Amino acid sequence: MTKVTIYHNPKCSTSRNTLALIREAGIEPTIIEYLKNPLDKAGIVQILKDSGLSAKALIRTKETLYQTLNLDNATEEQLIQAMVEHPVLMNRPIVVTEKGTRLARPIELVKEIL
Repeated sequence: MTKVTIYHNPKCSTSRNTLALIREAGIEPTIIEYLKNPLDKAGIVQILKDSGLSAKALIRTKETLYQTLNLDNATEEQLIQAMVEHPVLMNRPIVVTEKGTRLARPIELVKEIL
């Protein structure tokens, strides 16, 4: 059976729908509620490396805190540090399998790695 981990926010409809899609595929994933159990810097860097995303692509630019912290011109390193310090800035859901790592936006991207 495929080992699947989802970095999940139960208040997010996209995250809930992604979790449902995984379960419909017959897989019970490891669920990490990243707001309760935030990733450290190494964890975020690993997700970026494995997914091929930049920190700018992973961060929630429409989040009020993003604007408050004035991150528009921040470096990759500064964006990573902002996500470490403020997990709410990290976009979700993120799904990790041995086939790859995807930011599930749109959720259909997860099908590539299940």
